[in-house]
Amino acid sequence: MLELEHVNITLGRRQVLRDVSLRARPGTLTAIVGPNGSGKTTLLRAMTGEIAYHGSITLNGLDVARAKAWQLAAVRAVMAQETQLAFPFTVLEVIRLGLSMGENAAAQDLPQRALAEVDLLYHAARNYQDLSGGERQRVQLARALVQVWNPVATAGARWLFLDEPVASLDLGHQLQVMRLARRFADAGGGVVAVMHDLNLSAMFCDHLALLAGGGVIATGTPESVLTDTLLSTAYDCPIRTNQLPNSGPWLLPQAVA
Repeated sequence: MLELEHVNITLGRRQVLRDVSLRARPGTLTAIVGPNGSGKTTLLRAMTGEIAYHGSITLNGLDVARAKAWQLAAVRAVMAQETQLAFPFTVLEVIRLGLSMGENAAAQDLPQRALAEVDLLYHAARNYQDLSGGERQRVQLARALVQVWNPVATAGARWLFLDEPVASLDLGHQLQVMRLARRFADAGGGVVAVMHDLNLSAMFCDHLALLAGGGVIATGTPESVLTDTLLSTAYDCPIRTNQLPNSGPWLLPQAVA
């Protein structure tokens, strides 16, 4: 279980998040959605122990603020929104960075298996710096996957924290990445993803947390969160949610008078 209770975060002189409380369970895919500047990435970084906060965050009962780096690395992997490398690593070397941090360090075939999962198997020897933005993003996902390859370990569920995992991807690879996240959750792991694409969030996620103005204004299923009223309030513009038979909510950009 991931549990946040009354989390507040101040960066510089600005309070970015106020009194945030929410829960995410293993076996589910949770999306953090909301407009630019609402604190989504900041919240994810607090969940993963990267920045300081006031309040309480626990992951599988582990106090994130007090946990050692190796303790967190054993239960969760993080795919950042953007990762810069200063050295000319190959794709395979980048993925092995994740392997060295998990309990599967001896499983030398995992990098290749992870590359196959993100459709980059034949790019292992390429220089990471020579890849496109979307290819780099998929390499970082593969690195995170090998760190927590088994969604459930002896100590409990493992977690993937993904910051805008489909932002630089074409339509086919967006679906591929979301299916990977879905399979990880269905196998018993927990997934928390910062998302801008509300349609993909509705298609794949079990649970949404809608942020606006530094706070959570709604949590729940896609059907309960992706409503005209809540979205129009959060994004400060008129939004209409559509519904197809035998389908969840979906949104199509449109000018609404």
